[in-house]
Amino acid sequence: MYTSFGPDAAGVGSAVPEAAALVAEHGFDAIQVDIGYLREHGPDDYRAVLDEHGLRAGSANLPVDVTADAEPYEADLDALSGVAEAAAAVGYTRLSTYIVSFSDERPFEDNFAFHRDRLEPVADILADNGIDLGLEFLGPERLREGREYEFISTAEGMLDLCAAVGDNAGLLLDSWHWHTAGGSTEALEALDADDVVDVHVNDAPEGLAMDEYVDTERAMPGATGVVDVEAFLAHLDRVGYDGPVMAEPFSDELEAMTDGDAARETARSLELVFERAGI
Repeated sequence: MYTSFGPDAAGVGSAVPEAAALVAEHGFDAIQVDIGYLREHGPDDYRAVLDEHGLRAGSANLPVDVTADAEPYEADLDALSGVAEAAAAVGYTRLSTYIVSFSDERPFEDNFAFHRDRLEPVADILADNGIDLGLEFLGPERLREGREYEFISTAEGMLDLCAAVGDNAGLLLDSWHWHTAGGSTEALEALDADDVVDVHVNDAPEGLAMDEYVDTERAMPGATGVVDVEAFLAHLDRVGYDGPVMAEPFSDELEAMTDGDAARETARSLELVFERAGI
């Protein structure tokens, strides 16, 4: 596995060339793709930026709103082939998105079928370009409070959806969501490298019960030790996960820093948890 920097996740507003320079300066292996820049400048320009700074391709956010009304969803789907082709030309082989863990409209089985039907053509387009699709479950109980119907909120449940969607679908596995879904060692140890497409790491505030976690209130990886990020990464290393690992702390403190300081602090946090995990 290798470290990847997501400028948006760290509150870094620099455009791709400047962001890539920061990423290389602070020792990251890869950078998440900026699809807007890729669309505007093309894969050759984007590849040249990565090569200039000795960076690998990380992953990218899927540019398809799978829960949108039919017309915008179809428009996103029509545009996906071009994006996937360009991303693959740069070396990006992983696109990921999250799946909301509730619905006020569809019971579980109907919602499962809805997501399967929306995601199957997405997975097919990505597969045609050698790209895997990462699907993220959302663990916190508070996200589901007051909602009409619950939906997938565990790794096991999301793997069922992945199996229904396509052979190139797997987990975007986030240590925060693994922890807030119960932090089950059994669930983690049931995973192998083929189950995981993409990885995010983060920590959690101290002193909260499971039903008190708020999805946007997190911490830098290794900051509090509430989330056992080391065990999380150590297992992924043991099973041979070979993809990017990105910090996603949703940190107001990080966003208030200069871009350079934010990149430096993010790099330090990843170095810390990698070292503790023996990677």
